[in-house]
Amino acid sequence: MVKKELSRKAKLSIYQSIYVPVLTYGHQRWVMTERTRSRIQAAEMSFLPREAGLSLRDRVRSSDIREGLGVEPLLLHIERKVFRTCPTGRRPRGRPRTKWRDYISHLAWERLGVPPEELMEVAGERAVWAPS
Repeated sequence: MVKKELSRKAKLSIYQSIYVPVLTYGHQRWVMTERTRSRIQAAEMSFLPREAGLSLRDRVRSSDIREGLGVEPLLLHIERKVFRTCPTGRRPRGRPRTKWRDYISHLAWERLGVPPEELMEVAGERAVWAPS
């Protein structure tokens, strides 16, 4: 997205309509490990600085680039979408992988400060977790 003929609005539209869906395809079933988080951030930040007209030599923080473009971090977008889904089906044989419910409990503790024991209780109180 180095072309100067495209406006910033057009570049952001391409980012939202093509790049984000490609990066987040199937994300409802992912368990976010540090490796996955790192790869998502790397892919996101390979696109956004070029969209803003910056190079690696400019040494601008990722948060400053996102703020300048008015784009939320892709990891927050994924985490918000994960909270809305509930997986179905059976697991394959072998060692159990990280369970989706355990991942959600960990995410709620990390982001919202809700202990895993209280999660079911808080889930019934929509005023606590739903945006107003």
